[in-house]
Amino acid sequence: MSIQSRRFIQANGVVTRQIVGETVLVPVRSGAADLDFIYTSNETGTMIWECLDSQKNVGQIIETICREYDVPPEEAAKDTGDFLAALEAAGLVRPAQSEE
Repeated sequence: MSIQSRRFIQANGVVTRQIVGETVLVPVRSGAADLDFIYTSNETGTMIWECLDSQKNVGQIIETICREYDVPPEEAAKDTGDFLAALEAAGLVRPAQSEE
């Protein structure tokens, strides 16, 4: 399955806050914030995070980024893939149900 057809969803137990133009993502595990995995994202990362709630696959998220920020598809694909890989490694996103 290509990365562009994959879908991710936000993991349960992630608290988000907007602070000075950035989104802070904090996983809550065993009733406490896991401070080892606090993640901040810029405006583009925030858009990707919000797209995860809309059932978009990675290809659709890339298209959204290209339209919104007028960047080449290759650059949007690399940045989106890198961002989602980092979020997945930190346990902040997981593959959508159909991929598990």
